Amino acid sequence: MEDKIAPHVEELNRALENIDEATIRLELTKLLKFKVSMGEAKKTIMKKYSPRSSSFVLIKDIEPGLEGIEILARIINIEEKIINSQGEKKTIFSGTMGDDTGICSFTSWDDMFLDPDDVVRIKNAYTKLWNNRPELYFGKRSTLEKMPDEQLPAIKEISHTNIKKLKDIVAADVLAGSDVLIVEMYHRDVSLKGNDLTIIEGVIADETGKLPFTSWKKFDGIDIGTFIHFEGAPIRIFRGLPSINFDENTHVEIIDNPISLPFSLESANQVPEHMPMSEVIGSNGIFDVLVRGNIVSIRPGSGIIERCPICNRVTQKSNCRAHGNVECIQDMRIKAILDDGTGSIHIMLNCEISEAIYGKNLYEGEKMARDSISKDVVFDDMRNVLTGKYIAVRGNSSKNEFGVSIVAKSAWYPDDDLSVRIDSMLASL
Repeated sequence: MEDKIAPHVEELNRALENIDEATIRLELTKLLKFKVSMGEAKKTIMKKYSPRSSSFVLIKDIEPGLEGIEILARIINIEEKIINSQGEKKTIFSGTMGDDTGICSFTSWDDMFLDPDDVVRIKNAYTKLWNNRPELYFGKRSTLEKMPDEQLPAIKEISHTNIKKLKDIVAADVLAGSDVLIVEMYHRDVSLKGNDLTIIEGVIADETGKLPFTSWKKFDGIDIGTFIHFEGAPIRIFRGLPSINFDENTHVEIIDNPISLPFSLESANQVPEHMPMSEVIGSNGIFDVLVRGNIVSIRPGSGIIERCPICNRVTQKSNCRAHGNVECIQDMRIKAILDDGTGSIHIMLNCEISEAIYGKNLYEGEKMARDSISKDVVFDDMRNVLTGKYIAVRGNSSKNEFGVSIVAKSAWYPDDDLSVRIDSMLASL
């Protein structure tokens, strides 16, 4: 036994200079006694004892604006690109890399002599937002060290078995896989580069949440209520909210026996539990979230508005920024700030939802505006009627430089007894 593991102990000792050989031998022997394979045992020891600085970041935790960070990852693919930088042509190197928490894209401004399948430790890297997702950057000021292959899973495992719950799919992910249920599905005709295509859009769910999807491939035998397993699906990001894309390289199969899965069509269609606004603000975007709070402000842009009949944009003095002078369509909306004591969120209610919350319909609003010869009368009335009201809003949250906002899919006055909410507030204080 001692002779058999000696080469592996020596290899680990070289990689883990800060750990003595006796400790490594003891750990390795213990794992092998529990029938752990040699490869898995070496990975476990490397993860346990690899020196990690305070700046060490896992792929799943990458976000824009990080500086001086350390990453341990396996190069999945890399290619040279020629760009124009300050009038000069420059060769950069970009691709994807991953660990056992996810996959991200990267750009190296210098030739670091990287090859696909290399396991590398990169220090003094930084991140920026690129194409709506955080991307890793490094160059001359960064240091790079090639690490033992056993330290991370193989490329195939990282690329195509990156199975996650939907809530764990983040903006840094390039590819992901999961076991999910189709809860919404419809076909849409689009034109792409002069070709007419029919794509499939909808919503998938598991016990942790929901996400939108777009499929560019046919879904044979798949409909609403079908359980599917997918791998290698590209992730698109819009305002921090992930969207799943099924393309020709995505593996999709129907789960014939979903009994073991902890979710069903009935549970997936339930109204989600309401979430404190502090948690919503702390995330980059959440699909199908429910919040409750008091309206503390009705924002300018609420009330009677006009829209372009072609593109639906809000117009100013009958002028659309895309289509010029148009014959506008009257509409009504509410833009407000909702607060629950843990944070504040911008909310947007369309005409139908605004009518239900405001208590007056578009026709009544137009009549008020005509009688007073001013559209501002509806905005002023909304402020008087709605400020301070306690409402529930369900929709998709997104994040940008101006904060977090929710475009409502529904909104209502909760039936919660006021005394119950007061007791809950006092208890939290």
